[in-house]
Amino acid sequence: MHAITIPEPGGPDALVWAEVPDPEPGAGEVVVEVAASAVNRADLLQRQGHYPPPPGAPAYPGLECSGVIGAVGAGVTGWAVGQPVCALLAGGGYAERVVVPAGQLLPVPAGVDPVDAAALPEVACTVWSNLVRVAHLGAGETLLVHGGGSGIGTFAVQFGAALGATVVATARSTKHDRLRELGAAHTVDYREQDFVREVRRVTDGRGADVILDIMGASYLARNVAALADGGRLVVIGMQGGRQAELDLGALLAKRASVAATALRSRPPADKADIVRGVREQVWPLVEAGAVRPIVDRRLPMRDAAQAHRLVESSDHVGKVLLTTG
Repeated sequence: MHAITIPEPGGPDALVWAEVPDPEPGAGEVVVEVAASAVNRADLLQRQGHYPPPPGAPAYPGLECSGVIGAVGAGVTGWAVGQPVCALLAGGGYAERVVVPAGQLLPVPAGVDPVDAAALPEVACTVWSNLVRVAHLGAGETLLVHGGGSGIGTFAVQFGAALGATVVATARSTKHDRLRELGAAHTVDYREQDFVREVRRVTDGRGADVILDIMGASYLARNVAALADGGRLVVIGMQGGRQAELDLGALLAKRASVAATALRSRPPADKADIVRGVREQVWPLVEAGAVRPIVDRRLPMRDAAQAHRLVESSDHVGKVLLTTG
């Protein structure tokens, strides 16, 4: 088979479409014949040499895929060869075939294009696990989503609105109309506006109950300032750096909390538990049309370098997909 390899870390041109060994399923695993994978920020970091895959994961990038089951390993039940699926991966999605633990498989939701389904697993698992399990977002609360135009952001906007929250999203102004179509009640241009002031303005001074943050250090102090009393800040990315000073007094005064989570490094049992929750609580929303995959464009997988340049530019809305067909 062929896969996108990274012989040496570097820029987008470090990605090489090459022939590699075919994968074989072990006990409890299946092989997925990949129709598409999606580009995530973690893939860019892996290409640069900053985010190696977990032990035992394929060396190729790609944290999610869609396709059909091509082979089933020993002990796997409930899945069959030829079944359309999408999957959460620890790596390896940029390939024609990938081995997946059976617990990380999801059926393609009814009404979703089988290729576009590749845009769902990583964002659905990330958003659901953080907004529901960690932050306990409820109806009537205010959710602030940073990076609203990203794959995570477009999903979080829809999911928050589906839960009955009032969603505020930060993004470039060129993406605001699209985000309002997806369910954002308010949008903030982070380049021109102070999101703390804007969140306070639209909440009559109260602040956000939950903040889903991809920036990390550069936003930490302002995120705490934007929290409501009892607010929950969940950090899922470090695009703005790793280290910052935290004013514990400000946090204590608001009885607020800060959590930081990662999905890729979780053990398979934890991922399987999250996947079950997504299938039970998120897939019905997708099948009802309340939440849908947002795909900016599809590109051939061998053109992964072009896709990485696009994601690095942040000129996209939603996911950029890499297709094998």
